[in-house]
Amino acid sequence: MTGIRVWRDADCDLGLIRERKVAVVGYGNQGRAQALNLRDSGVDVVAGVRPGSATEDQARADGLTALATPEAAAWADVVTLLIPDELQADVFAADIEPHLAPGDALVFGHGFSVHFGYVTPPPGVDALLCAPKGPGHWLRANYEQGSGLACIVAAHDAARPGAFDLVLSYAAAIGGGRVGIMPTSFAEECVADLYGEQTVLCGGMVELVRAAWRILVEEGGVAPHMAYYDVLKEVKLIADLMYERGIAGMYEKISDTAEFGAYRTGAAVVGDEAKAAMRAALKDIRSGQFARDWMAETRAGKVKFLAERAAKADHPIEDAGRALAAALDTKT
Repeated sequence: MTGIRVWRDADCDLGLIRERKVAVVGYGNQGRAQALNLRDSGVDVVAGVRPGSATEDQARADGLTALATPEAAAWADVVTLLIPDELQADVFAADIEPHLAPGDALVFGHGFSVHFGYVTPPPGVDALLCAPKGPGHWLRANYEQGSGLACIVAAHDAARPGAFDLVLSYAAAIGGGRVGIMPTSFAEECVADLYGEQTVLCGGMVELVRAAWRILVEEGGVAPHMAYYDVLKEVKLIADLMYERGIAGMYEKISDTAEFGAYRTGAAVVGDEAKAAMRAALKDIRSGQFARDWMAETRAGKVKFLAERAAKADHPIEDAGRALAAALDTKT
């Protein structure tokens, strides 16, 4: 594959974001990293927080000005919205939109709210997307070490001329230009992110691990802690190889026995039924049904969601992990 457009620091004008006042609303893992990286890149930045919250204390301990979200939005001309997707619509309507003016910009870390129509920027306010490809602690740690994380960026269709240059500047200020900044769209980023989470990273892989562990223990007679190693702990080793070398490169680093077994069994495990479920997940995401269901669940108090969380936490694989950690005096 060739022809991937990549911008680096030399292609970005840091002066554009340094001329603006940025409020980062949401001082969690990603918000903290972006705010501190912006500050250390010479950007005038404040944290938008809930008064009396732990995040307010953290922002002040980090040396940032912490303001209530409406105050932060009124002060800024660029507002970065990094609170959870399901909360953005209400916070935007109550605390941010009344303080926006033509020429301001909104930066999102995920396309969800804009793509599915839960947040609609008013006329003259640019909607920008800047999504670092990794968690906040990596973004901050890499920046402090002189590197960064790749970022994908977009300007919404209704954005004014120059808006894309501004989001490039923003991405460079958080460290993206040190590695590479690539173009996307709100729709592409949103669909790809949700699909990857559901079918592989947080959904499919986790269920595969749980099922494999249970079968190995209950039908294979393997001790729970041994099975925990083979189907859960070693996921990281293979994931690291794929991250560093790609799938073909991973095969080069494992034993021929493991590689032969992968070819023999992998496609059978992820067979037609699994692929049909993946296609159904993609349809569910693209149609907006997943977003509607998630927002409805949130507005109903997340009762079913929290019950599912509790049930998953009670899975016997968790007991095996805790027993193994206690035996080795490590974290699971």
